[in-house]
Amino acid sequence: MDTLIRVAQFILSLSILVVLHEFGHYITARMFKTRVEKFYLFFDFLFPFPNLLNFALFKKKIGDTEYGLGWFPLGGYVKIAGMIDESMDEEFLKSEPQPWEFRSKKAWQRLIIMLGGITMNVILAWVIYSLMLYYWGESRFPVENVKYGFAADSTAQSFGLMDGDKIISYNGGKKFKNADKVGLEMLINNAKTLEIDRAGEKKTLTIPKSVYKDILANKGDGFMVPLIPCVVDSVKPESPLAKAGGKKGDRIIQLDSIHTEYYQQFKKELKNFKGTSTSVLVERADGNKKDTMRLDVAVPDSAILGFYVENDPGKIFTIDEIHYGFFESFPMGAKKTYEQFIGYTKQIRLIFDPELKGYKQVGSFFTIGQQFSARWDWQRFWMLTAFLSIALAFVNLLPIPGLDGGHALFTLVEMVTGRAPNEKFLERAQMVGMIIIFGLMIFALSNDVLRIFFGRH
Repeated sequence: MDTLIRVAQFILSLSILVVLHEFGHYITARMFKTRVEKFYLFFDFLFPFPNLLNFALFKKKIGDTEYGLGWFPLGGYVKIAGMIDESMDEEFLKSEPQPWEFRSKKAWQRLIIMLGGITMNVILAWVIYSLMLYYWGESRFPVENVKYGFAADSTAQSFGLMDGDKIISYNGGKKFKNADKVGLEMLINNAKTLEIDRAGEKKTLTIPKSVYKDILANKGDGFMVPLIPCVVDSVKPESPLAKAGGKKGDRIIQLDSIHTEYYQQFKKELKNFKGTSTSVLVERADGNKKDTMRLDVAVPDSAILGFYVENDPGKIFTIDEIHYGFFESFPMGAKKTYEQFIGYTKQIRLIFDPELKGYKQVGSFFTIGQQFSARWDWQRFWMLTAFLSIALAFVNLLPIPGLDGGHALFTLVEMVTGRAPNEKFLERAQMVGMIIIFGLMIFALSNDVLRIFFGRH
């Protein structure tokens, strides 16, 4: 059921993105009185093979345009008269250009039509972010609010970070935006130094590039997370801690003779006691009075005592909750759209870094689908849809033949030189572009296969 819910959210998100992207091309084409022959959600052929398995699940012609639902559930397209596109229909090349055809329009008009889909994706992201900020507001967890400091895993410790260090800035004064995403922000912004506060003493740590290989492989999980007190939120019945007398609200402050005030420390040290009996010192509140007591526990081989820790950031730290009025939310939505677009371009840089080998993290629709919640979560759904809209805009802007950016590039060259590319050249370029796109799809899919079935990072 969890998988079905994810699939349903992914298909709905993809459908919204595709329909509005193609509508951007459709409306700008109509604006310049260019005929649109087809408007399809999903492909009515086996993409990227335009003459293979051609059929639609639904189609209806209204005026000059055939509207339809294709059977191949990835993407979609509009077929603009007089243009070489995904359908690879070249019949129009045998006749003279007609006034309603794309090839008859002025270069600047064709450029606007080509950029219509990208523009619509940016507008969609802006509207989604704006309405989300208005409806839900936003939560900010600045690093200044991490009162106990950070827990450092082995990767963080490799360049000198220690449990309890407080983060000040990176690269000589630049501030982090989210305390729970410090690792990813360092990676995306190529942080070379980290400024910290260690027990009141300011220090600057140099970050070797090799650190980012681990952060990239683990997507920042566990790299540097805020330390949280080891307070028991609930105890499983018949678990080792329950049998030892542990209760909800207990604060574990010591394991054997080791000080473990924070959960990350306790979890790390507990592994050294698996398969043995030891003791934990807990602080227990009784009304206004606090007592300490020692509990004898048998640690299983799994090193799991069977309790959940209180880890709700809102109950442990000060989380800044910000709300916006309706008109105030739109400029803030524009700012968020810009920041996300810039952040995405920085992430793309990692793919081409020969040392980090970010291309290994490129995923197909399987990776994207897994980002959706296993339960229907509208806030997460719209957040992902807005981000994917930005990603779709960026990818389509790439100057690859077959993508909007490729068409736009040829049009810009024509506007500068005053000479339109030969139609045979455009036809071959489109074919090359389709091969490149198909190759990238196969590459992304193979990465997912290696991750899912062979556990490769």
